[in-house]
Amino acid sequence: MLKATFKTWVSKILLLATALFAVQNALADESPYGLTRQAAEKLFADIKANQPKIKQDPNYLKTIVRQDLMPYVHVNYAGSLVLGQYFKSTTPAQREQFFAAFDQFIVQAYAQALTMYSNQDIQVQPQQTVSDSQASVRVKLLQKGQEPLNLNFQWRKNSKTGKWQVYDMTAEGVSMVDTKKQEWSSILRKNGIDALTAQVQRAAAVPVSLGKK
Repeated sequence: MLKATFKTWVSKILLLATALFAVQNALADESPYGLTRQAAEKLFADIKANQPKIKQDPNYLKTIVRQDLMPYVHVNYAGSLVLGQYFKSTTPAQREQFFAAFDQFIVQAYAQALTMYSNQDIQVQPQQTVSDSQASVRVKLLQKGQEPLNLNFQWRKNSKTGKWQVYDMTAEGVSMVDTKKQEWSSILRKNGIDALTAQVQRAAAVPVSLGKK
């Protein structure tokens, strides 16, 4: 009798926990603003919690970026914007190889940029009305004794999954996608996408260094 009562009690607790989890998920803010806050909180909490590991192996920042940021990044769309007019002249296989290299490049670039983080506060702008498929979310990186660093994250709703994902970031008005498009266009024009993919692969393989501030 006692065992049966205990099992019933445990079952009710598990049922209640499952219901609360479902409600929590249902109430989760899946807007670009909510997702920006969630990603930032998780990212910087993990950086703070893993400082000893990062100091021992700076490349561990790549692992954090991969886990905390890349699920939110629309790599293929960003990559297609970087390729611009040259996109149509590439084969599906070439694009797949470039997108894979570009994915690794983004991880390396963000990991290296995050070596400059030193417990600054992050301020995400209040919720704004967004269109059905595009949104821009402004984030301020508050720095002691300095002007805030203004970042804008460009979000787009993935037409296949229906999920919001980032495809570009601007820092003080400078777009990462536009910068790379301009930087890499001459390589595409002169040597083609295979040469660009090889160069992006080399850049992605550069180790993260804490000395680069």
